[in-house]
Amino acid sequence: MSPQTRLVLLTMRALYELLRYEVLNRVFGFKRMQGELAAQRPGKRVCSPKETKRIVDAVSLACCFYFKPVLCLQRSTVAARLLKKAGADARFVIGYRSAPFLSHAWVEVDGRVVNDSQAYKERLKVLCVV
Repeated sequence: MSPQTRLVLLTMRALYELLRYEVLNRVFGFKRMQGELAAQRPGKRVCSPKETKRIVDAVSLACCFYFKPVLCLQRSTVAARLLKKAGADARFVIGYRSAPFLSHAWVEVDGRVVNDSQAYKERLKVLCVV
């Protein structure tokens, strides 16, 4: 399979996951999504750094085509789900700063932020890790 075909398929999967997030979050709330993500274990195979980047890029591309703006919470939930399915030990993290208030969600693999700037990890206090 060509790299372009793989990117298209991953992007379509990410679009599906964004829509799934939208429906489940609206019906059951974020607590359910968080519990589902916590229960998900990494897949059997090992996800290489190259594959991790491919998945994160596909999620970013899917966010461009989604029918409404995608926030960090949605983007990070979808990225963490796809990375876990691919075999990565992905951690979904929510951080905050109290004054002036700021909150943000990101994904870490092996202690490294993969879908955003490393600065969030360094400057925000961790509120939740799934």
